[in-house]
Amino acid sequence: MPHVVHTNVYQLNELAPPAQDKARDWYRELIETEEWSEGVTDDFEEVCKILGVRLRTRPVRLYGGGTRAKPCIWFSGFSSQGDGACYEADYAFVKDAPRRIRAHAPQDGELHAIADLLLKLQRRNFYQLSAGVAHSGRYHHEYSMRIEVERSGPRDQRMTDDAEEGVAEALRDLARWLYRQLERAYDYAVSDASVDETILANEYTFTAAGRRFG
Repeated sequence: MPHVVHTNVYQLNELAPPAQDKARDWYRELIETEEWSEGVTDDFEEVCKILGVRLRTRPVRLYGGGTRAKPCIWFSGFSSQGDGACYEADYAFVKDAPRRIRAHAPQDGELHAIADLLLKLQRRNFYQLSAGVAHSGRYHHEYSMRIEVERSGPRDQRMTDDAEEGVAEALRDLARWLYRQLERAYDYAVSDASVDETILANEYTFTAAGRRFG
């Protein structure tokens, strides 16, 4: 015959510390990558536009059918050798990038340095430098990007000696910057403070041992 079982349930702040940790671990397993990474990648797209880096796209299937274009951005992390971020793009000179990047991110010295370096190299090459960036291999970090730098002009002039390496390094620095932003966003998303706030806001309940109830 059916019988009724009574179970005492608790909110997170009513649990003992070991049970709170178990409850937090339960929630962390539910966190989707898109939840914490989307804001970072959206900002990265804007940063790329300012710097003259046009991200390539790839088709991604939608749940309801059809496809949408998704920027070619990849990353892995955050505790293993070989972790990092990379992208595919085409770079060309745009006016006012240093000023515009400072308006977009006034306190970000890393982005300022990237914009300044690209402008310096472009000036030396009469603003004729361009580059293609493609992902290569199975890893996702700045050195998995194959970068080809060219100079175009009516006289087919050669690049200055520092142009190829300088542009490539600036574009790799941009991938490093992206990875650091992603790492910060991930660390915050899985932090006790963030997890506790979400659990309490959703009024999830748990057994005394910290197992999710309901």
